[in-house]
Amino acid sequence: MSALPPTMTCIEISTPGGPDVLKPATRPLPVPHEGEVLIKVAVAGVNRPDLAQRAGTYPPPPDASDLPGLECAGTIAALGAGVTGWKVGDAVCALTPGGAYAEYCRVPEPQCLPVPSGFDMIQAAALPETYFTVWHNLFERGRLSAGETVLIHGGASGIGTTAILLAKALGATVLTTVRNAEKAAAVTKLGADHAILYKDNDWVAEAKRLTNGAGVDVVLDMVAGDYIAKDLQLLRAEGRLVIIAVQGGASATINAAVVMMNRISITGSTMRPQSIANKGRMAAGLREKVWPLLDKGIIKPVIFKTFPMANAAAAHAELERADHVGKIMLAL
Repeated sequence: MSALPPTMTCIEISTPGGPDVLKPATRPLPVPHEGEVLIKVAVAGVNRPDLAQRAGTYPPPPDASDLPGLECAGTIAALGAGVTGWKVGDAVCALTPGGAYAEYCRVPEPQCLPVPSGFDMIQAAALPETYFTVWHNLFERGRLSAGETVLIHGGASGIGTTAILLAKALGATVLTTVRNAEKAAAVTKLGADHAILYKDNDWVAEAKRLTNGAGVDVVLDMVAGDYIAKDLQLLRAEGRLVIIAVQGGASATINAAVVMMNRISITGSTMRPQSIANKGRMAAGLREKVWPLLDKGIIKPVIFKTFPMANAAAAHAELERADHVGKIMLAL
């Protein structure tokens, strides 16, 4: 650690509130614990949980940094005790427990992945949060397989664009809901088979029409609320509803008879509270099944805009406007 600086610049949440509460600050350099690496951050991703943490509604776990930032890419600057899979200088991207809005971030070793072949640091930093989330929820929990049909809500978001790319690459038919015609054109270009304008249509009826009345095998839902009952109407026998956020509210009224008659499974998850072992297992699955697609250039993340790290407030305001298609990034 002797060659490293004693302090680093970072972006703090000065008090819960709007984007303007994000302030540059100086802090002591983090020291990696046993089983952790210290990453010199080149780029961090901006995600909706960062907005919730900034607003005071999504506190970090007790052992995590209070700085925002759940993903980054950079080079390994130091190793904690017991780390064997990486060496100083390796280029990595990582799902972080927090703290990525900074020059340096400590991360558990199992949550790091190599930078895919030909990727720059912006592209690499756009991977972890959405790829871990989509892999775990759509493929592990939702059991989506080739030949099935999936409805992905919010198709133009970072999660949505990732889900479309992975579902298509792995052989599924993809329906998605988006806000406007521009986003519909963008997600169709990515490979979505059908894009439904949810504000202009009864999206349940439209999805039924597009599937000749058959419905879908899996729904990936980041809205929840009154969407849940509608999702259930669309699911085929043995269908799976996977809930990954509650932007439309956490409560729902459902028809349990529909669940029973169609043998529907309802599941969901949040990433941050899960164990390092669980996240390491997800990383291994990604490395085996998804990283070859990235290395070969078959899929790549969709980057909407990159801001300087010091301008994190503008990046948060951009994400809140919801005009983006793909990921918003912060570069040091």
